Amino acid sequence: MAGKLILTFNDQAVGEYALDTESLVIGRRPECDIHIDNLAVSGRHARVVTVAGSPFLEDLDSTNGTFVNGKKVDKQSLADGDLITIGKHALRVVLTVNGRAGGSADQFAETIVLGADQAGALRQAATETETARARLADAESRDSAPVSGASANIGPARVRLLTDGGPGKEMPLNKALTTLGRPGIQVAAISRRHNGDFIVHVDGGVGNAARPIVNGAVIGVKSQLLNDQDIIEIAGVKLQYLRG
Repeated sequence: MAGKLILTFNDQAVGEYALDTESLVIGRRPECDIHIDNLAVSGRHARVVTVAGSPFLEDLDSTNGTFVNGKKVDKQSLADGDLITIGKHALRVVLTVNGRAGGSADQFAETIVLGADQAGALRQAATETETARARLADAESRDSAPVSGASANIGPARVRLLTDGGPGKEMPLNKALTTLGRPGIQVAAISRRHNGDFIVHVDGGVGNAARPIVNGAVIGVKSQLLNDQDIIEIAGVKLQYLRG
């Protein structure tokens, strides 16, 4: 289970939002993910970006500012129990469930793909997620590769770690979009579609040059359909894609 934000007003809970998407925009505009209809709140006030289970808050040049535990912030990594204050509303960060850290799949991704020592760098890079998502959308818009009928009926998929000190560990691909890699070095994403799982290059570090490798071949600019038993290499980590 992923972490969550609990929205309160005058110490009364008025909403709950799961941290199961990469970006939650907070603001007064009706289209915001967390809509707060209060004049003290800007149209697009702030956003919380979550990558591999690590949430990061960014103020979006709001008029009245965004506060974490009483301190005005522009950018701030978030921890369990932090209190975000926006106008007269507050958002409590909850990252633990039943005494354990929430989001087991996300934590597993951070441990086996990003590495525990990369958590700090991940939080610093979280604000770059919007750019990464834009690249992903652009890559998918250019994707015209045909998909066979056989791939339209597939079971659940997962990736198994083959290197980096923990061979055999697995992570289910149970999200619409799973981001893997090391921000600033190499990042790829696996997107779930009705006709299969596709891997796409998101960020290749300096010069955006480092691309994921599938079965020994560097993938191109288009998203690429993954097949059972494919071997994926991202940021020096080797994974095996398994289906069914």
